[in-house]
Amino acid sequence: MIEGILVEGLIYGIMVLGVFITFRVLDFPDLTVDGSFPLGAALMVQCILLGTNIWLALLVAFVGGVLAGVTTALIHNHLKVPNLLAGILTMTMLYSINIRIMGNRANVPVLKEETILSRVTEMFGDKIPEEYILLIFFLMVVIIIKVLVDLFFRTDLGMTMGAMGNNEQMVISQGVNPKTLKTIGVGLSNGLVAISGAFAAQYLGFADVGLGQGIIISGLASVMIGEFLVMKSNRIGVLTLCAIAGSILFHGVMYLGRYYGYLIQMTPNDLNLIKGVLIILLLVVTQSKKLKKVAIKAVVDK
Repeated sequence: MIEGILVEGLIYGIMVLGVFITFRVLDFPDLTVDGSFPLGAALMVQCILLGTNIWLALLVAFVGGVLAGVTTALIHNHLKVPNLLAGILTMTMLYSINIRIMGNRANVPVLKEETILSRVTEMFGDKIPEEYILLIFFLMVVIIIKVLVDLFFRTDLGMTMGAMGNNEQMVISQGVNPKTLKTIGVGLSNGLVAISGAFAAQYLGFADVGLGQGIIISGLASVMIGEFLVMKSNRIGVLTLCAIAGSILFHGVMYLGRYYGYLIQMTPNDLNLIKGVLIILLLVVTQSKKLKKVAIKAVVDK
């Protein structure tokens, strides 16, 4: 049970890192995620069925996600479409594109095909207990991706991108084009989301056009839960770690809802309700903390 929660949390933690980049670093509400997640799954599965090298298939999924994010950024930047609407447009178009990629089918299984996960299991199955193989593998994958993301945001480009999220006008005054930064950031974000979708498809054993339904809500909830794990911090390494931890905790809550919700007459159909209520509660607590800080500051100033 615990192993399953951790594995799911780590797989979707890659997606949460992508959501963190757009919503927290860029301040760019991006709904492309609901389309780029199943896009990564569809590209991975279709490449596997075509006999493509499985690691190359993962790269294809990443590139597909990047292109989806770049499309959203271009619609926003050059057509002057609000970022939310731009994401919705791309997400809507991706629904049809994903079905096309999967050969006009809504669901494509890969249970009998060789995947990255099946190869890893075969390689270490006689050395490590099977239930821990995937946990160790995804822990390594997430650590590598986290380190790469942290290193990127320590570069001049990454720091400028973070500054733009806080004050776009300041970046413009420095002679930097914010459109370019948004394109790079949203593309990178959706590339990570697509990688998460590719791994999710292998873990589940199929790609489905509906895999991304409500995925942005899960990502937002995970990011917000992660922010409660640490006091205010501007260190990117701490923030990305908390985002991943938030993903694990979120999937732990969903697990409790799935398997023990019957005690209060809840069914799997109520999971979206749980997600929505959880986000509302997090927002309420966040607002309460802000009001409390303002009140304390006012008292101190007096």
